[in-house]
Amino acid sequence: MRILVATDTWHPQINGVVHTLCELARAAPAFGASIAFLTPDGLKSLPLPTYPGLRLAVARPRTIARQIIELRPAAIHIATEGPIGFLVRQYCRANGLAFSTSFHTRFPEYVAARTPIPESWTWGALRWFHGAAGGVMAATPALEAELVRRGFANVMTWPRGVDARLFRPRPGADLGLPRPVFLTVGRLAVEKNLEAFLTLDLPGTKVVVGDGPLRSKLEQHFPEAVFLGTRRGEELARAYAAADVFVFPSRTDTYGLVLLEALASGVPVAAFPVCGPRDVMGDAPVAALDEELRAACLRALTLSREECRAFALERSWDTSARLFLANVRRVALTAAVATGETSEAVA
Repeated sequence: MRILVATDTWHPQINGVVHTLCELARAAPAFGASIAFLTPDGLKSLPLPTYPGLRLAVARPRTIARQIIELRPAAIHIATEGPIGFLVRQYCRANGLAFSTSFHTRFPEYVAARTPIPESWTWGALRWFHGAAGGVMAATPALEAELVRRGFANVMTWPRGVDARLFRPRPGADLGLPRPVFLTVGRLAVEKNLEAFLTLDLPGTKVVVGDGPLRSKLEQHFPEAVFLGTRRGEELARAYAAADVFVFPSRTDTYGLVLLEALASGVPVAAFPVCGPRDVMGDAPVAALDEELRAACLRALTLSREECRAFALERSWDTSARLFLANVRRVALTAAVATGETSEAVA
């Protein structure tokens, strides 16, 4: 079964969407499927003024149509709500093709943080975009329930995973900084609420891994923190393993892959008791969730690193891919039944 995944977010961007899609493509063949991507590669693009370094792909409808026809997918999944996603949606609607979508980013909160546009307007636009899909995939049951409350139909759960071979405890890992080390990893942007972490009075050292539009401002305002910039692969895994607590100050992330990466490294989490962290970890004794983030950080120091690792081992990318493919097949089969057609490709 060949599945076309359309995404406006792609390399060289570093974020959870790109990482999730790459892991999906890696794991899918073991379940009898292959993933083909329709991405901004090869298309004209325009800079995004509110996201320095990021760009929006611009394509003609016939260019998108030609690529879909050439790929001849058995199913189509739209991962993002950008121009590519819109054109693929438009093509599917015009040609009577079923498709699924996924809800990765809480755009209403992000847009409201940067503009005077009310959240209700953005939620309305998202309902319209996803409303034509045969299935809308959400990362957690809680997000699934929220989307249903907000009027989204055909919502399905698609959990994320972690590479527990790369992200693992590494005895002796050390950044050469005063301990305890409180680490955060992610894009340095307003929606990540990093100042809530960097303003805390904590012992040891606060360490930030990542880059983004706020980096210069944060480095200037918080000179006592250590900013390591972007790290990937083994370098990133070693940074996790050298930490004593992983701090996740975001209040808007729908999931947060970094949470599982930290836990797989044997590092307990400190966060606000909001949807992302609460949905990922629930009541498991691997995180301290508190509206007083400093209290959460200090309490996390007492949690078992072994239990953190054990928790993450139960959440693999293979499981994530298997559930994604089950959702896609469900959408395709439902559409086939509705039109009186069947196909061995989606059975």
